[in-house]
Amino acid sequence: MYVVIMGGGRVGSTLADLLTSDGHEVTVIERDKERCKKLESELNIPVICGKGTERNILESAGIENADVFVAATGSDEANLMGCILAKKYNVPKTIARVNNPENEDTFRDVGIDHVISPERSAAGYLEKYITRPKVVDLIVLGRGEAEILELVVKNKEVVGKNVEELSPTKDYIIAAIYSNDEIKIPQPNTKIKENDRLLVLAKSDAIQEVTNLFSG
Repeated sequence: MYVVIMGGGRVGSTLADLLTSDGHEVTVIERDKERCKKLESELNIPVICGKGTERNILESAGIENADVFVAATGSDEANLMGCILAKKYNVPKTIARVNNPENEDTFRDVGIDHVISPERSAAGYLEKYITRPKVVDLIVLGRGEAEILELVVKNKEVVGKNVEELSPTKDYIIAAIYSNDEIKIPQPNTKIKENDRLLVLAKSDAIQEVTNLFSG
């Protein structure tokens, strides 16, 4: 997969590093000359020094061959314009960082595929960790309709029971179990042990039920 990232700050550079580590081809567009040199030396990837809101710079980055365009600068105006231009080159997927959550609807209205607000996302995760102290970790899916929870089994009423007994509804599924530092995909007859770590896929309205069931 070929990804063009506009913005070589902390978000853009970290994303570029993760993608290249996964074997993807990445080019970064960055307007700051000193940062361009630093990115080239640290990440060992192509870095185009210039504004990603200019057609010639996008073309230098090979925008017409990109599978994904990510606008990750600190400017909402630049991110919006960069994605609009990328759409004109028929990039299949555009992703924009939105620094002001009030601008999210504007980004979606012009057809940007994915709009990410770090501020809103961070606040949402913090709120969940505060209100769900028994959840070790979580991943929010879609637009919040479901979550993957990591829970430690503390409720003695479920210890010794089979997965089939504990996951009988359509509201949640026990997807994996960490036991003795080993991850297992559970079978219907797999028994739950105390202090097992469970990965549970659950609908949002079943989160409290699942947390209470396994963590007490």
